[in-house]
Amino acid sequence: MSRVGISDIALYVPPAVIAVESIAAMRTRERPELASHLERAVTTTGQKAVRFPTAWEDTSTMAAEAAQELLLANPHLELSGIRYLAVGTETTVDHAKPASAYVQGMLVQAGFPLPSSLSSFQVQHACAGGTVGLLSVAALLDCGGRRGESGIVICSDIARYDSYTTAEVTQGAGAAALLVERSARLVELDLGTAGFCSKDVDDFFRPLGADTARVKGSYSIKCYSESLEGAFRDHCRRRGEDPASVLESTDLLVLHTPFHNLPELVMLRLLGHVMGLGGEAARDFLRQRGLPASVAPVAGVGNTYTASVYLCLASLLADRHRQVGEGIVGMTVLMASYGSGNTMVVTRGRVAAQAPEVIGRWRLGQRLRTTRAESVDEYVRWMQRSDADGHDSRNSQPGGYYLEGIRSDGYRQYGFKPSGRGASERPQADPVARSAVEVRRS
Repeated sequence: MSRVGISDIALYVPPAVIAVESIAAMRTRERPELASHLERAVTTTGQKAVRFPTAWEDTSTMAAEAAQELLLANPHLELSGIRYLAVGTETTVDHAKPASAYVQGMLVQAGFPLPSSLSSFQVQHACAGGTVGLLSVAALLDCGGRRGESGIVICSDIARYDSYTTAEVTQGAGAAALLVERSARLVELDLGTAGFCSKDVDDFFRPLGADTARVKGSYSIKCYSESLEGAFRDHCRRRGEDPASVLESTDLLVLHTPFHNLPELVMLRLLGHVMGLGGEAARDFLRQRGLPASVAPVAGVGNTYTASVYLCLASLLADRHRQVGEGIVGMTVLMASYGSGNTMVVTRGRVAAQAPEVIGRWRLGQRLRTTRAESVDEYVRWMQRSDADGHDSRNSQPGGYYLEGIRSDGYRQYGFKPSGRGASERPQADPVARSAVEVRRS
């Protein structure tokens, strides 16, 4: 049986944070008629705070931050063996050049000698792009990978909606980097039973030139729920098993989480249809499989689009590892990744033998607690800033990647501020690989 899958996960969320109650209070002062709508939105979504990028951050810099964390956490990874570098995003910074190319350039600037003999690409399908990228890289490694080869898949996004809408309290930003190997050390994926459901709908989209997404809230939830059941039943057909039996044999559940309360809502519907469960019995079923622990960090981060399901996966694995330690090995994981517009991917995995060692190195809580409370004025400046606006890298954090400038022709240039953390902390590979990229250090 193939053991291809995820060997490690690294996360990055921007430190800037604001409480959703502060957003709702500000909007209510400006438009009192919105008070009941915003109050209901906060209660319905379960959101507590929103993370948002600073002026020098964008989708590509967050992806590079997550990738650096991944590389530093795996010092024995042979960089010359990285065969694939993919980014899944719906908030790309260029209509032609993939974010993965910018990430490769930034990592090389920081001293990571990535090879030029790799495939670099970007995948887009709303929030499911990262999962499609993961399945693609895993399949390529499984069918044609050689000993020592690996792939990195990065999910990076910034969720922005129009001001004075109920969707505003579900904004967010963040990135997740996944190390993909033929002998996975964290979660082994069953590629042959991936279930799909896709339709042409307009529940959510972002027109060309628009900085904010257009979303039909209740309709999008309906599309999510229906496609989840469709993809899950497709997964069951490919396994040749009864849907109720598949759910019963699942130890851990992870879903794309655009806001804290949504996974429970759609899973209660699925459990009712498939198993006839409802009320407290259904909620207990979900608690046993860790759903509340998986979605917990989303309440304080917001919607990270493509990265969301992997933020939840990391959260759940860390929580279950704290509870059972080595007992986590062999547990089955059912993951559902939704992309508006739309597609749903349901995949099954198995916690690998080395997972306790990998999870034991994580400092997920520390990453999520690294915050910088921002004022309402700073939040408003972010909301009013267009992606094509200027930037200010003077305050960028030491050791961080940042948008250095946007040329007059629209091309984006990135920089890296070196500090104690960087490629110098891990063994260096052949420096020739660095010569193809101009190294600019501030």
